[in-house]
Amino acid sequence: MNTTKTLRALFAALFLCVAVSAPVFAEESGTKKAPPAASVGHGISFFDGELKYGPDFTHFGYANPDAPKGGVVAVWALGTFDSVNPFILQGRAVALVELYTFATLMARAYDERYSRYGYIAETAEVPRDRSWIAFTLRPEARFHDGTPITAEDVVFTLNTFKDPAQADPEIVLRYQDILSAEKTGPRTVKFLFRKGGNRELPLRAGGMPVLSAAYWKGRDFAKATREPVLGSGPYKIGSMNEGSAITYERVNGWWGENLPVNRGRYNFGAIRVKYYRDSGIALEAFKAGEYDYRYENSSTRWATAYHGPAIDAGMIQAIRDKTVFPDNFPQGMQGFIYNTRRHMFKDPRTREALTYAFDFEWENCSLMQCAYTRARSYFNQSELAATGLPAGKELAILEKFRGKIPNEVFTKEYNPPKTDGSGNNRDNLREARRLLREAGWVLNKTTNLLEHPDLKDAEGTPTPFRFEVLLDDDGFERLTEPFQQNLKKLGVELSMRRIDATAYEKRLDDFDYDVIVANVWSVTQTPEDSFSNYWGSTAAESHGSKNYSGIKDPVIDELIALVLAAESGDELLARTHALDRMLEWGHYVMPNWYLDWYRTARWNIFGLPPVEPKYSMSFYEDTWWVDAEKAQCVARWKENKPLSPQCKKILGLQTE
Repeated sequence: MNTTKTLRALFAALFLCVAVSAPVFAEESGTKKAPPAASVGHGISFFDGELKYGPDFTHFGYANPDAPKGGVVAVWALGTFDSVNPFILQGRAVALVELYTFATLMARAYDERYSRYGYIAETAEVPRDRSWIAFTLRPEARFHDGTPITAEDVVFTLNTFKDPAQADPEIVLRYQDILSAEKTGPRTVKFLFRKGGNRELPLRAGGMPVLSAAYWKGRDFAKATREPVLGSGPYKIGSMNEGSAITYERVNGWWGENLPVNRGRYNFGAIRVKYYRDSGIALEAFKAGEYDYRYENSSTRWATAYHGPAIDAGMIQAIRDKTVFPDNFPQGMQGFIYNTRRHMFKDPRTREALTYAFDFEWENCSLMQCAYTRARSYFNQSELAATGLPAGKELAILEKFRGKIPNEVFTKEYNPPKTDGSGNNRDNLREARRLLREAGWVLNKTTNLLEHPDLKDAEGTPTPFRFEVLLDDDGFERLTEPFQQNLKKLGVELSMRRIDATAYEKRLDDFDYDVIVANVWSVTQTPEDSFSNYWGSTAAESHGSKNYSGIKDPVIDELIALVLAAESGDELLARTHALDRMLEWGHYVMPNWYLDWYRTARWNIFGLPPVEPKYSMSFYEDTWWVDAEKAQCVARWKENKPLSPQCKKILGLQTE
């Protein structure tokens, strides 16, 4: 698990955009009244009038308001940690701390495309031009020390998050388009945006956690710390084993427990996060009962490693019958990500050539049980993925940039190279050689490696085409080896280096790598600030951003701005298709694959709500609970005590 939830995927827009809960305007004498300059409501959505829950809703539909509280649940994380402040660049923050210990102004609903409802904020006010948003804070909102959450705290938080000397650069980028915050009353605060028209900004502001100005007075915010920082969320930090484990304890009498956005959620009495140095070791620890829930991202482990006494006895669920949860989310782009800051990857023809050396069809069935679908878009499994040739509104958008963008954008549908799966991809390697020659690479007959006249060492000697793939997990080593062998046939030398998670994160923050391989660009249901962070020119030089490719293209910048300002569903689709096409034909990534379902395993101790949220999994949205009877029966099994018929019935191991 990462330090934040795995949020996914972008859904297509069908209606108009950001608004508070849509007001109904009366008609007089057959003439409609003009809508007010601003509307106040209990929630906001990206799409006008699309709030699912009315002002009197009591709980989200995917939560059980009667779920029992209590019990201890353990989950796992990779690597280690040395800080509990998730908002700074220094150190490696402990997993889940932002999610569980900090309340936000508004809370996300995961059975809607993209909406937020009042949390710390009781109401939100948004004008028609979306140039600002104003919040009225709940009088009962409190930090864990009992002090009220005030408008001054909100202003302090935004100022801190916008300060590059204090906050993580990714957070600075997230809030860069929010110009300022000002206290406008005893419990009211107003956010001013740099400009109107960005329909995502009100939701971005609503998702901001709130820090205590009084707590941070006299403390160095930018310095990594293990001192539990003051929060306001459902949990606070309890015990901590330096770098290896941390426990979050549920706050008794928490002020937000009975809010509609929280009722039936945050049911565990305590959540313990245990750290492991790699996922293989973590799997064995899971089967031994060291933690309770696991998401599996390896098809090989899923097919071959899930066996043992706990699984055979039915103590671990979702394994024997390979139960999976459908994945309803569009998938981001996973692949080998080229760092175009490196001179060897400056030319898109070079990047495209390397794609021809990757034999997905062979790897998928020879090494991964034919489990995956080839990624081709930055919005896989979504209406937002560009298909066919551009037409209509999308074509009109792209025509403005003709001559500045690849001509293939207009003439070809992007698809990565294919093979017959036999392992013989001579035709693709032949095309790779052609592209490499066009890009200026020449084979040195002595070293049998490619060289480029523009790549020379300090003495002016051409340097061979060598690059390193940086990894933080052993799962990709065997999947990279066939790619390595094909590149060798082209005269390209690929090496792999696996480092621990902490060092890996530091290298990514510093853009200190040739190539990484990961799905680091998760997309969400509607366009958001992450697009600029992933692919915007400003982020390319912002230390700690997620523009891992180093993309600096004014056309992409303009397309991102157009997407965020779309005024209709049709506009959103057309603009996102154009953006997707530009990213595809930039060859910034050698696409890997995606899975359209989840692989999950859990110890048989949980109670689950009857409904899964459409855009997430209920475990990640904190709507599961510990079933005390199940937990007692599983504990008996772990102690090698025989299970009674009643326990077998409770655990679903026998019928009536």
